[in-house]
Amino acid sequence: MRHCPSDLSIEIPSLPATDVEPALAAAAAASQKWAATTLAERCERMRQAQAALGAAKEELARGIAFETGKPLTEAIGEVGAVVAKFDLTIADAEEHFTARTVADGPYPASIHRVPMGVATVISPFNFPLHLGHGATVAHLLAGNPVILKPSPLADHVVAKYGTLMGGVFPDGVFQIVHGGAAEAIALATDPRTRAVCFTGSVSAGRALSRAVADDFSKELALELGGRNSAIICEDADLDRAAEAVADGLCLTSGQRCNATSRVLVDSRIEADFLERLIASLARYVPGDPMLSTTKLGPLASAASLERYAALTSASAEWIVPGSLDAKRGYFVTPAIRRGFADAASEPFAPILELETFTVLEEAIRLANDTPFGLTASIFTKNEALFRQLSAVLKMGNVYANLPTTFSPGTLPFGGLGESGNGRPGGRGFIRFCTREQARQWRF
Repeated sequence: MRHCPSDLSIEIPSLPATDVEPALAAAAAASQKWAATTLAERCERMRQAQAALGAAKEELARGIAFETGKPLTEAIGEVGAVVAKFDLTIADAEEHFTARTVADGPYPASIHRVPMGVATVISPFNFPLHLGHGATVAHLLAGNPVILKPSPLADHVVAKYGTLMGGVFPDGVFQIVHGGAAEAIALATDPRTRAVCFTGSVSAGRALSRAVADDFSKELALELGGRNSAIICEDADLDRAAEAVADGLCLTSGQRCNATSRVLVDSRIEADFLERLIASLARYVPGDPMLSTTKLGPLASAASLERYAALTSASAEWIVPGSLDAKRGYFVTPAIRRGFADAASEPFAPILELETFTVLEEAIRLANDTPFGLTASIFTKNEALFRQLSAVLKMGNVYANLPTTFSPGTLPFGGLGESGNGRPGGRGFIRFCTREQARQWRF
């Protein structure tokens, strides 16, 4: 049992944990037959699933908002991305699954992409449908049965998604398993699972890596955390920069791996930028996530609220002090502190750290001074400068004059260091859902 994030008087019953053994057995039994289907057949199933989810967009969005506290407007956008993901992934499949002929070898040959087998997808609460869905669709199109294990903080809306998706696939091809870490580890470490896709914390990702290390042919895709910086150069459009930083800080209440948690601003424009940033943050007032007018919903859990309270009570120079409303729900306000704290952890809440620089080399050093390497944004009117700086930023995704949270589904998405292991989500993830097989012949 847990509380609704926006109304603590409402209790949400947790769904009971699923026995993983029958799910694994069903997936393994379905594997060979699903792998033998043609890409055209799989695409047709995908179109049926796309239609089913599209017809339930409003119900799914409201489920996300109710369970996780994500504002309804964001939840609608998430479900829209889920529906659009089918088109993008089908296009990826048609590109990457075409056999390639090799004409310069000793014998005729070709290179093919072949299915891996059962895939386990472990999805987070902050994008309970979109992030798990991206990997799910890619693996299904690749010919791999999928077992999706959602976060317990979003199990009801994912169960609804599973009913809509599962109805269009043969038995065992797509299943939902509910539960916590024990179920996730059991699924991931089972030898019948040949691919694992995990989105979550660094500590959980590291534990998962250790757990599957002996099965070295198992594909593991990790999308973990971020400590993402916005660099505000002297020539930046300060209004645009302030709006983008406020958005990157506050979307999903800061509970995004690509949230803006640090801002580096040229000391000559610090005062002007701060004035604009504080004004832009006034748009983000905590409110009922079920209302279309709300831009800032609550945090997702009591644990998240406790972490926010501990971070904002730390001794520091608070430019904008944070506050919380623990009686009404897990509501918090954006906070800004001067100076950088722990570079090895992410707040996962709307808490921003601000530091100034006098030369751009210093800004790059500070932005790179973290074990994470997910996203960064550079605010400048100079395109050549953007290209120069992005080349030395140790990040998987770098943007100019856009929020660090700007991650369109048309691009790959993945991080370096403790942000992930180089198996990007987003566009092209399907490349990690198959094995490469070389064939040559002499008749």
